[in-house]
Amino acid sequence: MNLVKEYVEELAKLYTQHIDIEYADWSENYMRNQFDFLGVRTPIRRKLTKQFLEENGVPGKEHLENVVLTLWERPEREYQKAALDIIQAEKKSLTPDDMTWLSSLLVSKSWWDTVDEIAPHVMGHMFQTYPELISHYADRWIKDENIWLQRAAILYQLKYKNLTDEERLFQYILYKADSEEFFVQKAIGWALREYAKTNPTTVKKFVSLHQLKPLSKREALKNI
Repeated sequence: MNLVKEYVEELAKLYTQHIDIEYADWSENYMRNQFDFLGVRTPIRRKLTKQFLEENGVPGKEHLENVVLTLWERPEREYQKAALDIIQAEKKSLTPDDMTWLSSLLVSKSWWDTVDEIAPHVMGHMFQTYPELISHYADRWIKDENIWLQRAAILYQLKYKNLTDEERLFQYILYKADSEEFFVQKAIGWALREYAKTNPTTVKKFVSLHQLKPLSKREALKNI
């Protein structure tokens, strides 16, 4: 067994000591039976992952990709979440060379729970640190047919506040304003609602001047 598989197996042993079948059933129903679950509750999972990383260390940069992708291949959803926790712990070591495999996580086992973490926390960090990546990735994602790439493009600035590239955000939103996809409409509303905390007047004006889907508009103006 190589080091990566051994590392992942050790984490799996820890998780399997905290299986909750009833919670697994509830989680699978909540996520529309998209994935299997062990039934490890989120606060417990985070505590276990933190404990594991303290005892075993964060994978070195040379092993990070393999550890993350090995976890991603496991059927239970908790392992994808563990992979994202590990990326967060090693986020400062990421470089543009990592974008190919990082981007693959957006289109593999895609659902809102992983995309909504990757977009603002991982891609948001990468695009802020390496802005030259935006035109090669986010500008293409918004035009892609994959709704999760569209959602990621709209949400990557979610935590930017006064550093938000307003022109690009509004451009992306207008490009997908007529989308019939629930997850895209919701992302538009969420992005606008979050930016409204920084610039409510501009968001209110933008919504009044452009035709948005009712869901997007409702979400955008919720706290204004």
